[in-house]
Amino acid sequence: MTALIELPDVEPPVQAPQRKNKAGGSLGKYLLIRFALIFPTILILVTMVFFLMRLTGDPITAALGGRLPPDQLAIRIHQAGYDRPIFIQYFEYLGQMLTGNFGRTISDNLPIAGMLATYGTATLELAVNSLVVALLIGIPFGMMAASKRDKWHDAVLRVAAILFYATPVFFAGLLLKLIFSIWLGWLPVAGRASVSTEIFMTQLASPTGIYWLDALRSGNMDAFWDVVQHSILPAVALGLLTAGIFLRLVRTNVIGTLSKDYVEAGRSRGVSEYRLLTKHAFKPALIPIITVMGLQIALLLGGAVLTETTFEWKGLGFQLAHYLTARDFVAVQGIVALLAVIVALTNFIVDVIAALIDPRVRY
Repeated sequence: MTALIELPDVEPPVQAPQRKNKAGGSLGKYLLIRFALIFPTILILVTMVFFLMRLTGDPITAALGGRLPPDQLAIRIHQAGYDRPIFIQYFEYLGQMLTGNFGRTISDNLPIAGMLATYGTATLELAVNSLVVALLIGIPFGMMAASKRDKWHDAVLRVAAILFYATPVFFAGLLLKLIFSIWLGWLPVAGRASVSTEIFMTQLASPTGIYWLDALRSGNMDAFWDVVQHSILPAVALGLLTAGIFLRLVRTNVIGTLSKDYVEAGRSRGVSEYRLLTKHAFKPALIPIITVMGLQIALLLGGAVLTETTFEWKGLGFQLAHYLTARDFVAVQGIVALLAVIVALTNFIVDVIAALIDPRVRY
């Protein structure tokens, strides 16, 4: 009789829970983090500007010192609250900013919020026009340089890119004015528009402040053409600075893409070089441009100070130079704070676009 041997109960091995692959990260989490970083960025920039402006003393003394008797100067300082402890002034300034109250300028007693709204659209228009010029020059010529690698076309375009980036904005502006305005007489020397167009813009109901858009909305094509003529030279002078960077970025990225295995496979099947360049290398060439575009917006806004001064383009850069000369540091604080907000928001928008196009940015 065969004995039955009972085996002990053996529980099946417990499988470890599979961990979710988070190599690429969550798009929502990535965007939430990038959005949250806007606020400390703005706070740091505003704080730096506030305390740096106070190194020379209170704003009233900096702007009006030597032009008012000491007793009147002391009264103005007390009325503005600049005789209180510096940190109390700082936190009060932050509270006013949160409500949209940037105070009033010292030199001309204008509300800073209204001044920012009036001149900010002019700077926005110049920055957009310059970015369009940079893209129209940087992308096609960068692809041309890559397709003609190590030939004379490539050498000329690389030298041109270096010149674009290395030439000071004010020098490029003066040179363009000399050639196209003085010698050839093709384009206006300075200003956003002629006197008649400026008067027409002041008579519009609910204007956006962007002249070419307001001219199109009103159907006045003469005013539109006048605005376009005035915007060409400033946009080119500022756009060339960024075009050189875009050209080198596109060239480098397209060369790398054209050496990939799938491109070589297409080339071996007889696909034309033009199709390989436009179909397979174009989109990857845009990714680095989108990634660095946020930084270039900051560069454009910085160059706008010199460009607007050179062409008498009355935007934030022009006003910033004016208030720095007048030592009106309250107005300077307001302008720099707005520029910080613009740069931070632009970088966030660029991060969103880059994340949607290339998921690798979330790694």
